[in-house]
Amino acid sequence: MATTDGSDHIITNGDPVETDVQSLSQRLCTHLSIDGKLEDEISFVNYESERQMPDIMRLIQKDLSEPYSIYTYRYFIHNWPHLCFLAMYESRCVGAIVCKLDVHKKMVGRGYIAMLAVDEKYRKRRIGSNLVLKAIQAMNGYADEVVLETEVTNLSALKLYENLGFVRDKRLFRYYLNGVDALRLKLWLK
Repeated sequence: MATTDGSDHIITNGDPVETDVQSLSQRLCTHLSIDGKLEDEISFVNYESERQMPDIMRLIQKDLSEPYSIYTYRYFIHNWPHLCFLAMYESRCVGAIVCKLDVHKKMVGRGYIAMLAVDEKYRKRRIGSNLVLKAIQAMNGYADEVVLETEVTNLSALKLYENLGFVRDKRLFRYYLNGVDALRLKLWLK
């Protein structure tokens, strides 16, 4: 259960969690390191064209339990291209996030993180966190909350999102095709 303390923090389990997107971003964007090189080797770019679709699909299909068709990718990316970001190392795409915005229950602006993947050779370097922050920054001002689902067994994803202030909202039984339960996570922006 989460409550606010009247500031830019949410209280979860008695501990305040930063929700100020700018301060979270500044804290996380420091000291990325890939193979001993500094963070300026990684660039975060917006989706630009269909030429990037194979890279996005390659990353996501490798890691996610759900098989998505090209039409699913196109639905999200073509409708909300400003909410798709890529992490690039030299000319190689090493991470991607795909999101959307809509209205929930005719009242609440809701951002939705549909897909996030980072090449396993480049993990543990805050690339995923930075992709999520880029998406949240793009949604800020339009969304009151951001939600996503992840497998209950995906402990690294749960840790990533919870470190960014997301809280567990609901358990969805046998949500995925492989029979695994999901957790819906939520971050309140307002």
